[in-house]
Amino acid sequence: MGINRIVEGTSIEGEIKCESNIRIDGSFVGNLSTKGRLVVGPQGRIEGTVNCQNAEIEGLVKGKVFVQQLLSLKGTAKVEGDIFTDKLAVEPGSSFTGACNMGAKVKELKKESYGDQSGAIAGAAAGSIAGASSSF
Repeated sequence: MGINRIVEGTSIEGEIKCESNIRIDGSFVGNLSTKGRLVVGPQGRIEGTVNCQNAEIEGLVKGKVFVQQLLSLKGTAKVEGDIFTDKLAVEPGSSFTGACNMGAKVKELKKESYGDQSGAIAGAAAGSIAGASSSF
């Protein structure tokens, strides 16, 4: 499986759909869907909705984040928006503002997340931390 890259100094607006892994070190505004792993580097910035298998965030993400398996927030990560994931790893120094929904319910949300996300959010119940604002 190859790796797609948006390098530092590059800005893209629109929609990205890919089958493999992707790394963002530049700026992306829009919707991003990958069946692989998403890595947002320390200088990386995403504004929009993210759907992926696994994610490692070191930079900034503003918007809804749907991760089917593991979401890892590194010490430099800043997330502003709602998170839907099966598992969450948070390092000291990272910050997060939004609601967090975890567990088996999220796998069901994944199916809905590629379409209308309002149904996914309304359907999320168990394991949520509504209105969370934390620095770790």
